[in-house]
Amino acid sequence: MSPMIRSTLTALGAALLLIAGAAAAQDFPTRTITVILPFAAGGTTDMVARSVTGKVTQSLGQSMVVENRPGAGGNIGADLVAKAKPDGHTLLFVPPGPVSINQWLYKSMPYDPERDLMPVTLAGTVPNLLVVHPSVPAATLAELIALAARQPGQLNFASAAAARPRI
Repeated sequence: MSPMIRSTLTALGAALLLIAGAAAAQDFPTRTITVILPFAAGGTTDMVARSVTGKVTQSLGQSMVVENRPGAGGNIGADLVAKAKPDGHTLLFVPPGPVSINQWLYKSMPYDPERDLMPVTLAGTVPNLLVVHPSVPAATLAELIALAARQPGQLNFASAAAARPRI
C-alpha cells in the first residue's frame, strides 16, 4: 500500500472514529449502515471504501455493508442515496464526479448534490495530472484547449470520466 493511501486511510479512520464516538452517544446506528459506492467493484474507490468500512464496523460494533451501484458516471448510486431516508444509515462513498463535476457534464441530473446530499468527511485526496506527448504542440493547458478548439475531433485522450468534456 502506498504511503499516500496509508496516510489517507489513517486520517479517515481517525475522523470516522471521532464521528463514531459522537454517534454512540446518540444511540446510533440502530441497524446496518449501507455504504453506496456508485462504481464497479475492484477499483481504487472500492478498495478504500471497503478498508474504511471494515475499521468503522469494528469501532461502532454495527455492520456496514458496501453496495456497488455503478452507472451513469456515478449518478445512479448518488441518486439512490439522495432519495434515501435521511437518517444516517445510507451513506455515499464517492470521488468528486457525482457530487461536483457531473452537473456540468450531464444535461439533467436526477438529484441536486447541494440540496440532496450532506458531506460527512473527507476520505482522502488524490492528485490529478494532465500530461501530453512531447509531439503535441502545447506547453500549457490554455495552449492545449486552443489546439483542441482549432482541431475538433482530432485529439485523443484518456480519462476516467464517463462523459466527454465540452471544449
